Amino acid sequence: MTDSYRMIVRAHGGPEVIEREDFAVPSPGAGEVVIETEAVGLNFIDTYYRKGLYPDALPIALGSESVGRIVALGDGVEGFALGERVGTTQNGGAYATHRVIPAAKAMRIPQGIAPEVAAAVMLKGLTACYLAEETFPARAGDVALVHSAAGGVGSLLVPWLLDKGVTVIAHVGSPEKAAQVPGDHTLSCPFDELPQAVREVTGGAMCNVIYDGVGAASWDASLASLRRRGTMVSYGNASGAVPPIAMLDLMKGGSLYATRPTLADYVATPEALAASAAKLFEGIASGVLMPKIGQTFALADAAQAHRALESRATTGSTVLIP
Repeated sequence: MTDSYRMIVRAHGGPEVIEREDFAVPSPGAGEVVIETEAVGLNFIDTYYRKGLYPDALPIALGSESVGRIVALGDGVEGFALGERVGTTQNGGAYATHRVIPAAKAMRIPQGIAPEVAAAVMLKGLTACYLAEETFPARAGDVALVHSAAGGVGSLLVPWLLDKGVTVIAHVGSPEKAAQVPGDHTLSCPFDELPQAVREVTGGAMCNVIYDGVGAASWDASLASLRRRGTMVSYGNASGAVPPIAMLDLMKGGSLYATRPTLADYVATPEALAASAAKLFEGIASGVLMPKIGQTFALADAAQAHRALESRATTGSTVLIP
């Protein structure tokens, strides 16, 4: 296979370090498939690798989330066929016209779900799934604060929680974004005003759980918005990594819990991946989840897409099209 290219990073830095590289797609090894990419999901984790916040050997083949048709099968692959549409959140190499992936990391995309929608929702939707169902299995009557509620994960996590009967406080960066978000309470105040705003809307009860993908900028406000024995779920670093914390701060906050989960540990086996994907696609089919593609970019314009994402100029999900 020729006429293929990928977007790579040869040195850590800003979006300008992303460059295009032509490559010849290798044949699949045992247990692998080759897909011809139809759509790529853009995620904040891509910027972490680009900047060097998350370690990876240079040059870095960017991206984790992509959808495409199978064009080659390796030895021993069972359960998949040529021409079948699959997706994966396997780290590395998604920003490419073609991709070799382990069959064990492939998700079958149901008929009726467009490749752009699947690419927009897989990583974010599987993240919303483990956050709501496993990291903190929220129940009816719980109060949850969701940061960046208009963003990729937040726009799926909020309706997921609402469907479970959870009282959701959605926090966003502007009044304009607040108008786009469902929820029992929607806030767009600065972080230093957030704990008092939460106190007012909860009548002083505060939150059982906070789902925080913002990181450093929101950490103190999040801790101050929890009730006794509340749970802080820090799953992202959009504003930078959370600094080291003192365990005594959790005690002083009210015997708080804090965890830093990552998707890989929740879909570590093909069975766990299939179960989570089934919940996600069921939520889409039932209308509970309505993925929003806020913007699309050409794959070759990945640097421009990164700039938009990091400047908080995007809403919903962003998709790259080869």
